[in-house]
Amino acid sequence: MAPKHRVMIDTDPGVDDILALLLALSAKPSELIVELISVTFGNVPVQTCLGNVVSLFHQIEKEMAWRKGRGKPEGFEMLKVVKPLVAVGADGPLADQLVMADYFHGRDGLGGISESHPHFSPTEAWRGLFEREGGGEVAGDVGMVEEMEKTGRSLFTPVRESAADAILRLLRENEKDSITIVAIGPLTNLAIAAARDTETFLRAKDVVVMGGALSFPGNVTPVAEFNTYADSIAAARIYALTNRFPRTTMPVVPPTKDGEMASGHLGPYPDKLSRRLRVTLFPLDITTTHWLRRGIYNTTIAPLVTANSPLATWTNAFLTSTFNKMESLHQGHTGDQTGLSLHDPLCIWYLLTLSHPTYAITLSEPQDLRVETSGQWTRGMYVLDKRDRFRKVISDEDMVEESGEEIGDAGRWLDGKSGNGVFVAVGSAGREVIGSEILRRILEC
Repeated sequence: MAPKHRVMIDTDPGVDDILALLLALSAKPSELIVELISVTFGNVPVQTCLGNVVSLFHQIEKEMAWRKGRGKPEGFEMLKVVKPLVAVGADGPLADQLVMADYFHGRDGLGGISESHPHFSPTEAWRGLFEREGGGEVAGDVGMVEEMEKTGRSLFTPVRESAADAILRLLRENEKDSITIVAIGPLTNLAIAAARDTETFLRAKDVVVMGGALSFPGNVTPVAEFNTYADSIAAARIYALTNRFPRTTMPVVPPTKDGEMASGHLGPYPDKLSRRLRVTLFPLDITTTHWLRRGIYNTTIAPLVTANSPLATWTNAFLTSTFNKMESLHQGHTGDQTGLSLHDPLCIWYLLTLSHPTYAITLSEPQDLRVETSGQWTRGMYVLDKRDRFRKVISDEDMVEESGEEIGDAGRWLDGKSGNGVFVAVGSAGREVIGSEILRRILEC
């Protein structure tokens, strides 16, 4: 039976990224297949993020063996069907100043467990499988590969190409509209891929993005969410692909001498796209209120930790510190009601419940959403036109040529041709059940 969804997950693991990956990898093969995990910088440096992905597969492999030894279903059936590719990508933003979220996620992205629980980390041998020498070959030897077989490599396939090239190759090799990209970190890898081959990138069925804040406060500045703030230019470039004439909403490129490209900035897209990229956005407005509560978590995890479940023990090490961090940083988080917002897992939940009669998430009509990339205080801010002005309605068939800016419409917000068209997740009935359902799926309990 063909899967309902084939996905590539672009990620910067991070606590909630790991939960999102676990939710995806524990899906039934008929529900979802993970073709690629592309790793980017974000919460912590990209090599640390990559190490967390390797650790994840290491713990899944140990968990499957533990369950089998006790006569329990192994779970993670999808990983018996496909070994997801893992590719490493950008180590910093296109042009923005590099920022990290290690104040929340810890220096290793997982609450500092590499120091508090070093036995959970695989050996450093895995790094060689992703390193390239001058000729493009991977550094390493047979002994290193044998070592990797002991640390979860049997469940994934490391690739030598960059994340951007891996994304483009899979889109090129598969039917148009057959693969969805789930982006739960800064959008740098996606922006690089789209700049290298725009038409191939437009073959994606959907780009599901966790990022930004509309009417909700930001989580890294008063107006900006971390993923967008970390590379606001990349986000602006991706959203511009939802515009048939992307030049009108592209970020401003600083002027340079002799027509050279500004440092860190990518080249322009074609003047007119063959079609709009579909982007489905999950901003803080909806993700923040989908909770994993500490009380439910402790009740679920305790017997599994007592029974020495490798996966429960590993996740407990970083989730306990995360609950403590939430309690120390945020008002209203005490005791069993302390909650971890499931920002990134909600993007996977959306795909898994797309046709669910109760939990399916509702989307807005396409919104002309734009990203501020140059403001001193507003970098990464999402801008919507909330004025009570009439806006022209023009079908894609009528978009023969770009219109010029009209007097009284600075920024071309009203002409019907020039704006972005981003679908925004706005409604959900799963706010208080998603936490327990994710635990049930991941831990087979």
